[in-house]
Amino acid sequence: MSSKEKINSVRVQIFGEELMVKGQASVDYIENMASLVDAMLSEVQESSPSLPRHRVAILVALNLASELEKLKVNYEDLLALIDEAD
Repeated sequence: MSSKEKINSVRVQIFGEELMVKGQASVDYIENMASLVDAMLSEVQESSPSLPRHRVAILVALNLASELEKLKVNYEDLLALIDEAD
């Protein structure tokens, strides 16, 4: 990372925890990602209220990993279709 790249610091609340997040993304983007994660955690907790918080976090991480893997496969499939069309 060069010294010219702007680092944004944003205070967010995720799953009842206040965090300071730093990154190159815009403040809006960081806040939107925090909101998305918070919503996912809340959804899992609401569906399984007796589940400990760390297990809720693990399930959300697994769900996100699964979504990412599906997107990777779809992306590779699209690239293959583009190659076939050329």
